[in-house]
Amino acid sequence: MKRRKWSPELKAQIVFEGLTGKPISALCKEHRICPGQYYKWRDHLLANSSKVFEARKRGGNDANLQMENEKLKKLVGELTLALQKDVQGR
Repeated sequence: MKRRKWSPELKAQIVFEGLTGKPISALCKEHRICPGQYYKWRDHLLANSSKVFEARKRGGNDANLQMENEKLKKLVGELTLALQKDVQGR
């Protein structure tokens, strides 16, 4: 029997259905999964749910890193030009 691949979106949808009150046994029969699989997905979702809120922090940090990166690139360019002028002037 070939293994089925579940998309992250479908896993989340199934877990949310269970969390909103749908009986787990009916949910598992409908999607043809074992209850143990459902509970693994549920535990994984709940354990990692705080990462949803971390993304916003990282987004702001990425912008700061990008600005700093641009400043450093400009500085490296200026120093390279100054070094080339100094070498040519000798």
